[in-house]
Amino acid sequence: MTSPLEHLVARYSQWREQLRSGIEDFHAWLDAHGHVDIQRSLRLYELAESLRSDRMVLAFLAEFSRGKTELINAIFFSDYQRRLLPSDVGRTTMCPAEIFHDGAEEPYIRLLPIETRRSDETISALKYRPIEWVKIKLQMDNPEELQKALSALTECKSVSLEEADALGLLPEGGAFTSTVASARLSRVEIPAWRHALINFPHPLLKSGLVILDTPGLNALGTEPELTVSMIPNAHAVLFLLAVDTGVTKSDLDVWNQFVRGRVARSIAVLNKIDLMWDELKSDAQIEVNLQRQIDETADILELPRGHVIALSAQKALVARVRKDPALLQKSRIAELERVLAEEIVPAKQAILRASVQRDIGAILDASFEGVRSAHGAIVDELRELSQLSGKNRELAKLMLARLEQDKVAYQRNLDSFRANYGTVLRQGHELLASLDDSELETLMSDSRKIIEASWTTNGLMRSMRALFDQFEQRSNRLIGFSSQTSEFVQGVYQLFHEKHRFPKLSPPALNLEKHFLRVAQLKTATQNFCADPVNIMNPKFLVVRKFYDQLASEARWAFLRVRTDFEAWLGSSLVPLSNQLREHHKLLERRVEGIRKISDDVGALQERAKSLEGQRETLARQLDELLVIKSKVAGTAAEPS
Repeated sequence: MTSPLEHLVARYSQWREQLRSGIEDFHAWLDAHGHVDIQRSLRLYELAESLRSDRMVLAFLAEFSRGKTELINAIFFSDYQRRLLPSDVGRTTMCPAEIFHDGAEEPYIRLLPIETRRSDETISALKYRPIEWVKIKLQMDNPEELQKALSALTECKSVSLEEADALGLLPEGGAFTSTVASARLSRVEIPAWRHALINFPHPLLKSGLVILDTPGLNALGTEPELTVSMIPNAHAVLFLLAVDTGVTKSDLDVWNQFVRGRVARSIAVLNKIDLMWDELKSDAQIEVNLQRQIDETADILELPRGHVIALSAQKALVARVRKDPALLQKSRIAELERVLAEEIVPAKQAILRASVQRDIGAILDASFEGVRSAHGAIVDELRELSQLSGKNRELAKLMLARLEQDKVAYQRNLDSFRANYGTVLRQGHELLASLDDSELETLMSDSRKIIEASWTTNGLMRSMRALFDQFEQRSNRLIGFSSQTSEFVQGVYQLFHEKHRFPKLSPPALNLEKHFLRVAQLKTATQNFCADPVNIMNPKFLVVRKFYDQLASEARWAFLRVRTDFEAWLGSSLVPLSNQLREHHKLLERRVEGIRKISDDVGALQERAKSLEGQRETLARQLDELLVIKSKVAGTAAEPS
């Protein structure tokens, strides 16, 4: 039976495909009517491809033994009538795992050896180096072999204390830490794998959902990429707690350090409610205790009460395996799936719709207004020609004189546009100069030299703070530049609307704030990391350096996106207005030519009227085509049921 979550994610996937189809249709329309250039063509292609590869990441996060993997099994893998992902007592996933679907390849699990921690390369970079990974083919038609292959996630290996320390897995310099499984004398058990990628053909995953399962053992403190990039970029985080303990101190530490204020949306899951089932208590008494626990959790985590869900992942899995609807209802997993379906998926849909509208909405609106304006002008000319019917040549000459005056006014508009366009380009180049790659690389290089010369944790942390202070100053300067340029472009559009009677249009939106917000989030992450007493008091050079490298990489990427987005905006900011001017010029030329023929030969009137009628019909069809495209791109076309 399809769950509400599966149903809505499938509809979301179909809706996203409809959105992509609208972009491709618009691209084809522009190409067919001679309105596309190389830059715009590339932008539309990239936008359509980004929708094709769009994914919605759901991260599962918790302290050890809270039931994350069991919940994943219950939601996604119960059809296999077993625990596919290892979640038995004493057998837990030991490394972060991304579970997704890539139809271009056969199902697999790829495992990144823990030894790659010795290098400075990020997990993201290593994803493009298949030789570094161990790949196991998943036999989808053999549940036993499938379960066996996935059990690799639990594998550990015995290493010396020195090797564990060299890998950054003994951050406090002792044998008993949260990043090792066990310790004996001079050896420790550590995870065999650093990261796992699982390509799995589940319906939800085929629709673009990605699961990020973080390990019970605290890799959060040793893999900065998780905390700096993967978790903050997740669309939603499910934070698991145990109902019998509530929010413990270690739970709260994880919440405050990695979730609160750092993720887009979060849901707390009070797992293991079956521990409260008691034959000596009435259902009403159990419910009162459960509701009290939910209220307390919501208060402590400062979450809306509707974002604290109590359930039993284990009983939900059992119920689905045994097809026991009564137990499934009692497990309450449907409530979590309902919240995900009704809140998380529509929120992602709204973000995607707004992003597409921001990227091409203005250009699409301008194309529509241009066709509508041309259509209206032809209707007006047809009306004028009907008034000329049977009249003398002098009246046609008067109409020609009026059109010649319109051409003079148009030329003034064109001169004004060129002057304004020059100002926009000048301001834009000032901003791009401040984003010069060499300046950013110099900043990074100088900071890196300081890092390499630092032999203490405090020295490393001072370098991180100094780097992000400079990033913040740079961000503030760029925000001022971009706001000034954007306001000027808005003024140009308003001027042509009010003074030159052009249809009211809006320029393409410039949204750089999201990138600067990312830099601000990275600075907050740095401050939290530097304020952690464990990081301050202990010689964690390898961990701190990796954290620093990840922060610098993320910041570099954020500024690169600022440059790329601004260059794209600068190239398209005045395109809608430029298109209006060009189409207006073509229209005037055609009208002048037509009326001139009529003024020379009144008999040409019928021929001109016939030509205009054909143009009117063509433009009417284009309007209908653009209306359909607009509904697709706006995401308001009839959605699939």
